[in-house]
Parts: sequence; C-alpha cells; structure tokens
Amino acid sequence: MTAPRARRAFRVAYDGRPFYGFQRQPDVPTVEGTLLEALRALGVLDRGGPDDEAPDTPPGYAAAGRTDRGVSALAQTVAFDAPDWLTPRAFSSELPGSVRVWAAADAPAGFHATHDAARRTYRYHLHAPGADPARAREAAARLSGTHDVHNLTSDPRGPRTRRDLSVTVDTGAGSTAAGDEFLVLTVAAGGFPREFVRRLATVVRGVAVGDTGLDRVDEVLGDEALAGPRGSPPRRPARSCWRT
Repeated sequence: MTAPRARRAFRVAYDGRPFYGFQRQPDVPTVEGTLLEALRALGVLDRGGPDDEAPDTPPGYAAAGRTDRGVSALAQTVAFDAPDWLTPRAFSSELPGSVRVWAAADAPAGFHATHDAARRTYRYHLHAPGADPARAREAAARLSGTHDVHNLTSDPRGPRTRRDLSVTVDTGAGSTAAGDEFLVLTVAAGGFPREFVRRLATVVRGVAVGDTGLDRVDEVLGDEALAGPRGSPPRRPARSCWRT
C-alpha cells in the first residue's frame, strides 16, 4: 500500500562549490539533481522499469529559487507531497555531506515554493581592496527601494524587472589597516531576475573603489536602456555567495 502523502516544505542548506548550480542539468552534478536522486533512493520517487517512465519530480514539487554554479545556500526551500515518515533526518540520510535538509513543516495543499515565497535574501562577499565602506553604503542606500532594474539583468521580460529592494553593505572578515579587502553585500527582494545580484555588485564595487561616482547608481536605475561599456556586466564572486 502506498503511504499517504501531504504537502511538506523542507529547508535545505548546501555548499555550492561541487555543483553546477541548483537546477538539474544533464551530465553534471546539481543540487536539485542530488535531492531528487536521494528521493529515488528512499522510494519517494519511483525509478521506473523498462516499460514504465519514472516521474521526474514528486507531486507538487517546486523550489523557492535557483542558484548559480558555486553559490551556496543556508535556507533554500523545496516543497512537495511527501510521506509522513520523510523527516529531515531521513531525507539527509541519502544526501552527500555537502547537502543537508535541516527542517520541515506541513504546508497547505496548494502551497508552491516558488510562487508563495515572500522574500529572498542573497549575501555576496565582494573582493574590493581599498574600498570606501561609506561610499559603498551610500550606493546601497540609493539602490534600496522600489525600482525598475532592467539595466541590472539580462532577463528580457521587462514587466518582471520592477523590484522592492533592500541593499546593505558591511565590511567582511579579512579587513586590513589599509582598507577592507571584502565588502559583504546583502540584497533582499521578492525575487531576483537573471544575473541581477552580480550586476548590482559591479555597481557597488565601482562606487566603493572610486571607479565611478554615485551618479552611476542613478544612471543604471534610469529609464534609458544601457548597452556596451555603459551597461553593468555581471561580476563573479571572489569568495562566496550565499542564498537564503
């Protein structure tokens, strides 16, 4: 007899360095692929036989978001219809040490981890030797609020680029007497369009190290579409990125 199932939400933490991002891909390790393989090993997902195609995901499955290659997470949420015996400990028993499920909660039957996520937070450790933290914080303050961030994403879906942002900057560990080696950039929003946080990091770093003025923030938040050298290319993390 198949065990009864109900919608449950699971909190997942992972070290993103061994993975090619969260979303499953063919032929490379991903966090989502690792989670689904654990569910197959536990019998929550059928493997299927020669004449039976196994389901890709459990009923109602969704994740709160995606992370890029090398990005880690402290509190990613995945939800699906799960048997009551699937506790965080049971789930983690089939996972590698780089991925852990650390909490679970019952959720309404229609709960969707992507669509029902109220807020997402991204923490970016930005290598910026000699940066002026005060200038970085002023840039962050100007970026906070409700803006159309079409110049900070490669996502062509214009209506989806308006975001209510909270952007803060702290100095990181590894600071020196001559200046802080790292700035810790924390960005919270209802969602992040493609490449958004890495492009925002480029703007904050440019202001902090004096490559650009604070008017650069106003330029990228303006209505005019910026291209070429006036645009804001994505910046790769120098130490680590964390998503919650």
